Amino acid sequence: MSNLYRVLESQFPRSTDTCAFETPDGRYYTFDDLRAGSAKIANWLASLGIARGSRIAVQVEKSVEAVMLYLAALRSGMVFLPLNTAYRESEMSYFIKDAEPAVVVCSPANVSWVEPIARAHGCGHVMTLGESADGSLIQAATPHRTSFKTVSSRPDDLAAILYTSGTTGRSKGAMLSHRNLASNARTLKKAWHWQRGDVLLHALPIFHVHGLFVALHGALINGSKTLWCSKFDADQIIRLLPRATVMMGVPTFYVRLVADDRLTRSLVKGVRLFISGSAPLLKETFEAFRAKTGHVILERYGMSETVMLTSNPYQGERRAGTVGLPLPGVGLRLIGDHGRIVRKRRQGLSEIGAVEVRGPNVFSGYWRMPEKTREEFTTDRWFRTGDMGQWDADGYLQLVGRSKDLIITGGYNVYPKEIEMLIDEMAGVDESAVIGVPHPDFGEAVTAVVVPKPGALLNPQAMIAEIKTRIANYKVPKAIHIVQTLPRNAMGKVQKTVLREQFS
Repeated sequence: MSNLYRVLESQFPRSTDTCAFETPDGRYYTFDDLRAGSAKIANWLASLGIARGSRIAVQVEKSVEAVMLYLAALRSGMVFLPLNTAYRESEMSYFIKDAEPAVVVCSPANVSWVEPIARAHGCGHVMTLGESADGSLIQAATPHRTSFKTVSSRPDDLAAILYTSGTTGRSKGAMLSHRNLASNARTLKKAWHWQRGDVLLHALPIFHVHGLFVALHGALINGSKTLWCSKFDADQIIRLLPRATVMMGVPTFYVRLVADDRLTRSLVKGVRLFISGSAPLLKETFEAFRAKTGHVILERYGMSETVMLTSNPYQGERRAGTVGLPLPGVGLRLIGDHGRIVRKRRQGLSEIGAVEVRGPNVFSGYWRMPEKTREEFTTDRWFRTGDMGQWDADGYLQLVGRSKDLIITGGYNVYPKEIEMLIDEMAGVDESAVIGVPHPDFGEAVTAVVVPKPGALLNPQAMIAEIKTRIANYKVPKAIHIVQTLPRNAMGKVQKTVLREQFS
């Protein structure tokens, strides 16, 4: 049973009318609806005559039909390529050119600019999918049969490609196989004690690992009902929490809930597990949530390239400021100076080392980037995550920084180089440095420090407004500071640590 869809479906309830998804506006989807809806789309994909392994690029708003499209891609042996709904023309052009998808599915509101890009890069099929089961994809799939024989897949066949930005500014496509995703789904089901009757409250986006491969897979492989919210809305979440047993979120969710007077112990008495990830959870948020609810948030650690790597224990102490212990089957080591493996100490924290991992969940490499793939793996096939960490005496991992200056804001990854390149092209700019500074809501706020050309007068607000038209909103600097020079070390490298201290 190598095809990921078969792995998930094998755990669907036997009763065909069991609810799989319920939306706040009253729509109700059974597991049989999932089978039938994904079968129709899979049959439509098959009718196109495109080869197995073709990429299906998807940039749509969150909906249950989007889940059916994902499952249909798995069932038909295609490669699912989810794209952030905030991406703009230049970003979409890069992804479509690089991935060469056979099908592009976008929101109806965006088809006027997505379709010309897709056509220009040779994509023969451009469809739309709206939030309310509308769009040309649904119209095309409707006449097709409600049954489909899921194709057999080899364990290492690609299931999805997730693009993750690099410090050079060029995005990389992490290739995830059916084995990678199925192994992680099974591991998390056991680690987090998914049980019969669990109900997942899902308010995450489904274009990245957290919402799609962790939360959604968790509910599907347990045959659990999901309360399906298009986004995080405090009023909705407060209303639905009494009906949920599991909630996954980014730290921003918990910051906002803690600030809401309606969050009480009685409200969440039926919830057995709150999970946080995608960004560091501040200790003050961890403690404030425990004080208000009596619940201890479980923090974990993963990446686009690896899905989940570590987790605080379900049974046992969950430690603030740590991401827990390596998951079963995951190898994790810290590499110190001169390639030496860092060992935990009997007391206190170990020295800091570079995090390297391996296991059945770790991706095979970057799409069409063999040199980058070789660079990121060691000769004995450990993946270099780019994160820095240290062990505590009991083997809990504490992440202390990111060697590649990654900024995580509101659960989204932002790489400074991409924004620096954009700012440096703007009129009157000599050079720039982009950093992340602590933010109580988003975890980190993207901040730019800019040096003007001699005689140039820069307007930070006007610059921010221009940047907003060029890139996704979460990447846009919250503030731009104008300075005369950037601090540098003896080798001429910009000292971002100094800038972070200065502008925090």
